[in-house]
Amino acid sequence: MQQRLSPLQIQIMKLIEIPAIQLEQRIKEELEQNPVLEIDPVERADDGDDASIDDIGGEASESPRETSIEEYLRMEQDTPAYKLQSNNFSPDDQKDEVPVSEGMSFLEHLEEQIGLQSFTEEEEQIAHYIIGNIDEDGYLRREVEQMADDISFATNNDVEPSKIQEVLTVVQRFDPLGVGARDLKECLLLQLRGKNLQDPINKLAYDVIDQCFEEFTKKHYDKIEKKLKIDEDDLRDAVEEILRLNPKPGSAYSGAIVKTSQAIVPDFIVEYEDNKLSFHLNRRSEPELHLSRTYTEMLEEYSRNKNNQSNDQKEAVQFVRQKLDSAKWFIDAIKQRRNTLKLVMQAIMDYQGEYFIDGDDKKLRPMILKDIAEKTNLDVSTISRVTNSKYVQTPFGIFALKYFFTEKAQSSDGEDISSREIKQILQESIDAEDKHKPLPDDKLAEILQQKGYTIARRTVAKYREQLGIPVARLRKTV
Repeated sequence: MQQRLSPLQIQIMKLIEIPAIQLEQRIKEELEQNPVLEIDPVERADDGDDASIDDIGGEASESPRETSIEEYLRMEQDTPAYKLQSNNFSPDDQKDEVPVSEGMSFLEHLEEQIGLQSFTEEEEQIAHYIIGNIDEDGYLRREVEQMADDISFATNNDVEPSKIQEVLTVVQRFDPLGVGARDLKECLLLQLRGKNLQDPINKLAYDVIDQCFEEFTKKHYDKIEKKLKIDEDDLRDAVEEILRLNPKPGSAYSGAIVKTSQAIVPDFIVEYEDNKLSFHLNRRSEPELHLSRTYTEMLEEYSRNKNNQSNDQKEAVQFVRQKLDSAKWFIDAIKQRRNTLKLVMQAIMDYQGEYFIDGDDKKLRPMILKDIAEKTNLDVSTISRVTNSKYVQTPFGIFALKYFFTEKAQSSDGEDISSREIKQILQESIDAEDKHKPLPDDKLAEILQQKGYTIARRTVAKYREQLGIPVARLRKTV
């Protein structure tokens, strides 16, 4: 015995995974590919989900004109379009967005500056090669010796590394400052050299990077003060000047590419009115679908005269029947998707009801996919598909559905609490700490324990990393 999925089941699984914004595009594609599928011309009075789900069925609508099989075949005297279509694309095929180019790119900006220099023909060729090896952040990722070997091999002329270095020194003065650096230290020094080093703050900032770069990256400010024989106020001014520099000078050039941004369309809308929680699906991008009466009557006509049909007519009717089945599967899959999403969202809202009232993270209950699967009698994999890439609009913001799933921890009295509640307290403690003496993880664990949360130091470290907060040493300021 083998377990197989029906076309309807496959459609449902695919549609459940995609969010509202992609569902709109998926419906448009289906409408273009399937002439049997039509949009209800009567617009809904309400864009929510108050209408009955049974409204989206296979009920045929009135058509202003009937078409017979003979008329259909006369319209299709040439080779039918469906015979010319090639659907040999896998859903796993990568579909990269093509960025829209606008103006001059970063590398073109650098290339243009070559003509402003008094280079010889050989030096100009070397400059072009150097710029060709600069990445989008503005860094040169190849060694001078390697570039000398490559140019010598390409031109059949010996080029000394010293010549490459000479041209590179000029390129490193190009706009934006810091371009062509081999590492972060050199990048910062190039930018500081472009400033007035007669200014004591700029000069001190240069010395900090030049002589104490390792101590600076580790925020060992006391060692820097001792090594450079300066006080805390002078170091603070120098650090502020360094922090104004750009560690990725290539990204500062904004005339290259305009990147596309992905809009977020909520799949659910939660409301709290009259002390009552309610929600509805966002169906603004989901039109009502039905089967075309024109094609259903073609099949009826065929059933009455099927003994007198030519081969072309039989082939056309077979095509229509396949498209009708496909349309029915798609409509049923849309209905099943809607039902499943409503069922899962209702279970989440019941589970996290206190949170949806006022949006307090401390009221989030520990919840995993299995909890919702048990409440809805659905498989955990189905819950995962439903919650993937879906968003919910609440009175206090739009959140990913995954946001409401949190790990479980225990308070000192044995009560189950959400890990997000602990993270919020952890964030508040770090925000309120003395930045001159940041709190280490063991001290944060003690603070949480005093508040009734028995959390190990390694767990504090894990939550801190999930919040994107560095260790205490790196949070220190002068």
